[in-house]
Amino acid sequence: MKQNIVTVTLSLIVSSITAQDTTKQSPAFAWSVFADTYYSYDFNKPQNHLKPFFLYNHNRHNEFNPNLGLVKASYTTEKVRANFGLMVGTYAQYNLAAEPPLLRNIYEANVGVKIFKNSNLWIDAGIMPSHIGYESAISKDNWTLTRSIAAENSPYYEVGAKITYTSKNNKVLLSGVFLNGWQRIQRPEANNTPAFGTQITIKPGSKTTLNWSTFIGNDKPDSMKQWRYFNNFYGIFQFTDKFGLTLGFDIGQEQVSKGSSKLNTWYTPTVVVRFTPSANWSIAARDEYYSDENGVIFSTGTINGFKTFGASLNVDRKINDNFWWRTELRTLNSKDAIFQKQNSSTKNNAAITTSFAISF
Repeated sequence: MKQNIVTVTLSLIVSSITAQDTTKQSPAFAWSVFADTYYSYDFNKPQNHLKPFFLYNHNRHNEFNPNLGLVKASYTTEKVRANFGLMVGTYAQYNLAAEPPLLRNIYEANVGVKIFKNSNLWIDAGIMPSHIGYESAISKDNWTLTRSIAAENSPYYEVGAKITYTSKNNKVLLSGVFLNGWQRIQRPEANNTPAFGTQITIKPGSKTTLNWSTFIGNDKPDSMKQWRYFNNFYGIFQFTDKFGLTLGFDIGQEQVSKGSSKLNTWYTPTVVVRFTPSANWSIAARDEYYSDENGVIFSTGTINGFKTFGASLNVDRKINDNFWWRTELRTLNSKDAIFQKQNSSTKNNAAITTSFAISF
């Protein structure tokens, strides 16, 4: 059944490309390629070469690997747009592990139609980047090399339909989404509960972005339905050409059990500071905390659940407009011993990661 999603989406893309354009604007085709290769060393030396279980990017220890290799095609006219991207790498291997094998290498497959000629109102459908968060799977677009714990454990992608309005001055974006679920291409078995989301993005000036995104849905079979409510807030402030600050805060709640009025809560604040002394160098530092005491997202089996602090320091060198060399030192500290170190458990984890990325 879910394979039909891809078939229908691809058919829509082909139809939109081959259909005659009634506007005067010539169809615009664009191709892009991105590749991010990395080496990461985890000082806890995991024997299975896997870094902590809640990381999905740059997560292989003591190996050279592609994190993400992406080829993307886009088609745009005044009234129609379409995107299709295929990917490989450890990001696809681990982040889409729950999806059917046929779908694990699809980064994006969507088609959009402009509803009114004189209003920037669009409906898009298919596999799309998530409306949640300021970090994406494409590392060059993020201030830090590795992703925050918040980003790694909220949706990177979503499948459904989205309606989006953007103001004429591009300062306000309003969006509503109807989804298959919480980062789901294929619904969980026996799950027929619709999921919904919203996004409000405001750019009061060229150097400030404010965002509020939401999700409401159920990620379990209907017989065990537990409603999940999630809010993602962030602000990006580029105070000067050299100094920027990102503040993020996620908070979610989920029913303790089906029909229960009690809710389990998890939350995570994140702070990222970036200093760019020149066009070719940048330094970024991140502090973060993630609390999931009742195991909604992380089931640790420990007394205090998942309560983890993180800090990282990033040094980036932009070789040219198409090539980046990035290195990051990251430490994690949990209230309980949730990290593996040889044959025992420990509260601490540290790793160093270096990456070469190219985009054109």
